[in-house]
Amino acid sequence: MKAVVLAGGYATRMWPITKHRPKMFLPIGESTVIDRIFTELEADDRIDEVYVSTNERFAPDFEAHLADSEFDKPRLSVEETTEEDNKFGVVGALAQLIDRENVDDDLLVIAGDNLISFDVSDFLDYFRDRDAPTLAAYDVGSREKAKSYGLVELEGDRVVDFQEKPDDPKSTLVSIACYAFPEESLDLLPTYLEDGNNPDEPGWFVQWLQNREDTYAYTFEGAWFDIGTPESYLDAVAWHLDGDSLVADSATLENATIGDNVHVMDDATLEGTDLDHTIIFSDATVRNGDIRRSIIDRGTHIEDLDLAGALIGAHTTITNGADE
Repeated sequence: MKAVVLAGGYATRMWPITKHRPKMFLPIGESTVIDRIFTELEADDRIDEVYVSTNERFAPDFEAHLADSEFDKPRLSVEETTEEDNKFGVVGALAQLIDRENVDDDLLVIAGDNLISFDVSDFLDYFRDRDAPTLAAYDVGSREKAKSYGLVELEGDRVVDFQEKPDDPKSTLVSIACYAFPEESLDLLPTYLEDGNNPDEPGWFVQWLQNREDTYAYTFEGAWFDIGTPESYLDAVAWHLDGDSLVADSATLENATIGDNVHVMDDATLEGTDLDHTIIFSDATVRNGDIRRSIIDRGTHIEDLDLAGALIGAHTTITNGADE
């Protein structure tokens, strides 16, 4: 079995934090979003190859990241795009990857920005038992949230309807961009695209596919975070820390108060500062501040500021109300 980790997005909703780094490299505790996925795929003997689908712009970042990692399976498969407007769409890019890499096996497709609480191996067990297209589904608990995802309607565990980003959701059970396809189902991808169907989201393909062959949903409880906004990233870190804080040994703290769900990284300096639900990247300096639900990128220097819900880009200086 093969696996594709989707890592081609530009995460414009999280700029400037993700303007010059893939959002999949954002830390979740001591690991990163995508490394949590790589770890599970590395451990599952059923998966013999892992393709990391990314764009030309971030390809060097992924090459360096994988070269420094202990993972053996992942290798890059690069889309020929450098900007959001040039993207093929996820389904289009997946079809190109299958053709480019000559994939002729069952395939797991998972988004590299998915933080999930279930074991991928359990999902693959479920897929193997049914030997049919399978998706992972999660109850987001809010019809407003459900509008942003693919809505799943089930009879038992079989998908009987699938609506991508409906205006009026009938339920709150959504697909989470984790799919498994038998090889023969992938053979239908060219037909789907040649007929002019939507190339953007995998949910459109699933909606089309479930009308042609039985498709199943692996539903789970626990946690799921689609890390595409600052709020979802902060929530994912908070879930991981579970009310605790994580402060690097090399960080300098003087008269600093560390609240709940705070991550302070290497060589950061905090003086006379209160933090709560905040992420401070390496080499950042914060003096005389009150920082809440904010993300402060590396090499940033902030003094005499109270911030809430802020995103401060790398190597920014903001002192006494003047920024540089």
